[in-house]
Amino acid sequence: VRMNVRTPPRLLDLAESSLLRNEALAISALDPLPRELFPALFMKAFYRRRSQTLKAMVQAWPFVRLPLGGLKDVARVRVGRPIQAVLEGVDVLLAQKPGRVLVLDLRSTGQNFWIMWSGSSDDVYSRSQMAPVAEVRSRTKQPVAPLDVFIDLCLKKRTLDHFTTYLLSWVERRKISIHLCCKKLKISAMPMENIMKVLAQVQLDCIQEVQVNCTWQLSTLAAFAPLLGQMINVQRLYLSHIHRSALEEKEQQHVVQFTSQFLRLHHLRDLYMDSPVFLKGHLDQMLSLRNPLDNLIITNCQLTESDLTHLSQWPHISRLKGLDLSGITLTQFTPDLQVLLEEVASNLEELNLEQCGIMDSQLEAILPALSRCSQLRTISLCGNLLSMAIMEKLLGHTARLSSLKEEFYPAPRESFSSGGALHLGRLAQLKAQLIEMMRGFGGPRTIWLSSSPCPRWGNKTFYHEEPFLYHCYTPA
Repeated sequence: VRMNVRTPPRLLDLAESSLLRNEALAISALDPLPRELFPALFMKAFYRRRSQTLKAMVQAWPFVRLPLGGLKDVARVRVGRPIQAVLEGVDVLLAQKPGRVLVLDLRSTGQNFWIMWSGSSDDVYSRSQMAPVAEVRSRTKQPVAPLDVFIDLCLKKRTLDHFTTYLLSWVERRKISIHLCCKKLKISAMPMENIMKVLAQVQLDCIQEVQVNCTWQLSTLAAFAPLLGQMINVQRLYLSHIHRSALEEKEQQHVVQFTSQFLRLHHLRDLYMDSPVFLKGHLDQMLSLRNPLDNLIITNCQLTESDLTHLSQWPHISRLKGLDLSGITLTQFTPDLQVLLEEVASNLEELNLEQCGIMDSQLEAILPALSRCSQLRTISLCGNLLSMAIMEKLLGHTARLSSLKEEFYPAPRESFSSGGALHLGRLAQLKAQLIEMMRGFGGPRTIWLSSSPCPRWGNKTFYHEEPFLYHCYTPA
């Protein structure tokens, strides 16, 4: 059967299966095979482990990009013969067609490619979101390599898995002809010595997102800092649980080693730091950032009055869209918090001040500044001890914010006994009072009342009880 895009699907399937039973015949049929039929045949060859066919198909691959990681269950066969056959095909391609440009994508994305090309046209491919990926290259001046290999790295064990070890070894032997590009780097457990060996194979200026979800000493963060400084295109940086040793002799030096790298991160947009105990008294050094951020999240640590002053005076503070200072005690910093809210008021869309020790008097003082946050869409004050009286004032002020969609507040202080036990009946009464009060404000509102510190983030803390959700609508 001479196959083309108009061949009936059932006949195509039979023809492909027939070809794969005879690998020599399949290989000979690749030259006249329409490019639209390559993906379906490639998938069958991959899952049926037709190594010679795979090797030949890679050499004849008619697209710029081969999104291998998008194949279903590819992780299960990653260390098997199909992957090895693909890499062998790449080797032949590099040797025989040095001018041929190819992007080998091993990330768990690209599923749409295989779905759409199971009977689609060139027009579908042109509309796919894959084209821009093929254009991404390291900006560092160096010889142009004909092959970009994309992979997301998750370093979650002390040693690498078999596939990553095999891939890095394969890349290392072909450094001149291959760029190993990692868009997302996640580190949850691995000795720094091993991390450095892995990242030595990666084009660091390709990395756009970094997550460090493990407990590091400040000295370990300082050792990682020079690598971070080379990730000049990083857009999101997540750091959690960086501890300071009681015997840390070079603390100031280590802080400077880390914070000085921010001068190089011109594309950073989201900065998340959870439990950065070293940051107290050093926030000004981190704010050496020369570019604005979209989101700044600093949680579960201590800051000084000077830190908040520096934050309010940061030249780009008014550009923030998201600010999260949850878990930072702000009880004594009322004027500083007021100034900070005034500075971010024009663009702020999300504000999280959960478990900040905010009391009635402090909240009342910042209400005018809060009322000027005209773009605010989400606010959370859960985990603070607030009375019914101040809650009524708060809801009156937030009612003026037309963009506000979600509000997360603590159950009023009067809902609890002197011993701290929640009285559900009393809470129901207070909630009914709040609903009645808000009927005159107009517009639907979604408000959560919870005795839990932060009911929205299941990934932060697990709570057994459900928050109280209700909608308030103006009567017809």
